[in-house]
Amino acid sequence: MKLPIPTDVAKWIGAGAILVALTVATYAVVSDPAGLPRRYWGRYVAFLGRQLRRMFIFSPPETIAYAQLAGIFLFFALGLLADLPAWWAFAGVVIVGPAFWIEKMRQKRIEAIEEQIDGFILALANALKSTPSIGDAFKSVATVIPDPLKQEVQLANKEMRVGSTLDQALLLMASRVGSRQLDTALSAVLVGRQVGGNLPKILDTIASSLREMKRLEGVVRTKTAEGKMQLWVLAIFPFGLMFMINAVSPGYFSPLTESFIGYVLVVLASLFWIGSLVLARKILAVDL
Repeated sequence: MKLPIPTDVAKWIGAGAILVALTVATYAVVSDPAGLPRRYWGRYVAFLGRQLRRMFIFSPPETIAYAQLAGIFLFFALGLLADLPAWWAFAGVVIVGPAFWIEKMRQKRIEAIEEQIDGFILALANALKSTPSIGDAFKSVATVIPDPLKQEVQLANKEMRVGSTLDQALLLMASRVGSRQLDTALSAVLVGRQVGGNLPKILDTIASSLREMKRLEGVVRTKTAEGKMQLWVLAIFPFGLMFMINAVSPGYFSPLTESFIGYVLVVLASLFWIGSLVLARKILAVDL
């Protein structure tokens, strides 16, 4: 029986109906406050919101989550209608991409803050030479340091204005940033404040130590750069070699996929490959 409409049009109509049905079904499931999807949705949106607020980005996290849903449906529709190859891989990138990108932004922000710590400590030490109050010195530092550390110091000052103590504000600041170097610097400030002594001189020594630590980290990073490049070659080389051999001699690796012994050899080779990468990463993970 011949259809009254062209086949291509019918295909698009059917796919559109499926897409609308999936959208309605998803909305019905997610809109239930007591449902499991809604709870996981709320947790994911809250996670995005926390990560963004830690970087002083106050965009609504729901926008990112809804954009992810739209992207998943888009690639699913392209897979149905346009036979998009590996559409599921693109959908996977949409699922994990935003969280991965936000984490990369957070790491870059931490690195930028760590570059400013020695200047922050020196500014605090100089401020303490003119005022005996560490609280007043901490407040005056916010006017001489740039972002992003300035944002953290200003927030700590606001917390102290609404009732938090200096110790609480510094501890919250350290937990927000998540930097080992900043934890060390703020811990020294807290300990020096509690035990007394020449705090400006202590802070000067800490700043000098942080600069030396940064220099050593640069040396280690330079020395391990070649090893990390070799690690990438080790990770990619087997696949490139397989591709070239198979291009020159098609079917060369067929015995590995047509027998039980072949599958065992593939599994063993994969385990050795993964083990070599893990061992190489442990060797190159030099921690000062």
